[in-house]
Amino acid sequence: MAEDARRKLVAGAADMIRRRGLNATSVRELAKYAHAPLGSTYHYFPGGKTQLASEAVAFAGDRTAKILVRELANGPVEGLRAFLATWRKILVDNDFRAGCPVLAVSVEDAADAEEGPREAAAAAFARWTQLLAASLRDHGAGEADAERIATLTVAAVEGSVAMCRAERSTRALDRIGAELETIVEAALAGPRNEG
Repeated sequence: MAEDARRKLVAGAADMIRRRGLNATSVRELAKYAHAPLGSTYHYFPGGKTQLASEAVAFAGDRTAKILVRELANGPVEGLRAFLATWRKILVDNDFRAGCPVLAVSVEDAADAEEGPREAAAAAFARWTQLLAASLRDHGAGEADAERIATLTVAAVEGSVAMCRAERSTRALDRIGAELETIVEAALAGPRNEG
């Protein structure tokens, strides 16, 4: 029961951060959002907002990694398509009011004492990139191509999600999706010069 309440707070924090950003999210508002007493929030997260935000970003990163693992089992092209479809659904279902909590934390100016959320974001980006690169390598892409394409994919998807929110349209996501698919297919057809 206690673990469910804690998990609910972490998931609620991830949702608030993806909608409002880290700086606009307070522990008090989060407790209210999660229908939890403020005291129990501090009981579960004695490190306060920094601890809660770090765990929320790690939770969001893990959730996305699980989606990637599941979808990349069908190969990099199908995995990419499913990953993009997941982001499209998130954007549309939330009327473009929710983005990626990992990105939100990454772009905000945080005090040095609040490095935990940024470090969790960096770890999430690295994990997603590693998963994509491994799938590309496993399906025939060269080592250097796999790393470059995986980095490009994560950066392009995250950037397009931000653009989609600003434009209230999935146009940017759709455009990068088509281009990334072409790049992935070309890499799987044969490795380029690895230099």
